[in-house]
Amino acid sequence: MKAILTGHTRGLGAAIAGELLKRDIPVLGMARRDNADLASRHAGLLQQVQVDLANPEALSQWLASSALQDFIAKSRTVALINNAGTVQPIGAIADQDPHGIMQAVNLNVTAPLMLASALAATSREAGSERELRILHISSGAGRSAYAGWSVYCATKAALDQHARAVALDKLPGVRICSLAPGVIDTDMQSEIRATSLERFPMRERFDELKRNAQLLDPAECAKRLVEYLVSAHFGQTPVADLRELSG
Repeated sequence: MKAILTGHTRGLGAAIAGELLKRDIPVLGMARRDNADLASRHAGLLQQVQVDLANPEALSQWLASSALQDFIAKSRTVALINNAGTVQPIGAIADQDPHGIMQAVNLNVTAPLMLASALAATSREAGSERELRILHISSGAGRSAYAGWSVYCATKAALDQHARAVALDKLPGVRICSLAPGVIDTDMQSEIRATSLERFPMRERFDELKRNAQLLDPAECAKRLVEYLVSAHFGQTPVADLRELSG
């Protein structure tokens, strides 16, 4: 197996990258900057590309090169983990910056769908020998609405619906799942807790999770996530919650 992972430089993405590399799975990390720590420890397994995933034109230009095909060449199983995302803009609809909305939709939705489509096309060209596993990192916010999170909720719901529709396509060798990992102790949570109650009325719930040490550890979450990704059960349900998976 080889894996393409977006947002591998921090938080859950860095933990997923570390877990994959520990299992000797080659990783192509895609982000605006490199992960120097992982590169120093896994030089032979980690490849990195600096690309702004919120810029569809930049991603389109990269996809037009041979870099993706070169990385997955001769691999019989390829995993795509669409992890990169943003919770911004936070606030009521009248307070949201239009440019921020555009960037959020590009990063949270456009880039994952572009990468999934490009990989599916290369897998079809490779014939029946290649299996593609697409994992969207979703959120409970895609399934329950929160005041102040209309953009985040909408973009995560889009990933869920994308997974459901792709599953209905029944493409040979393509498995997909939009997976909510739970509330994880990452920089995104710090960003949420720094938001005013006026912009995000549900903030106190996340404050309480932090105070009570109820946030999930990124490394443990990444371990369970990767175990599911490589298992025979992956993709049996197109929309799932990591906390509800058996084992």
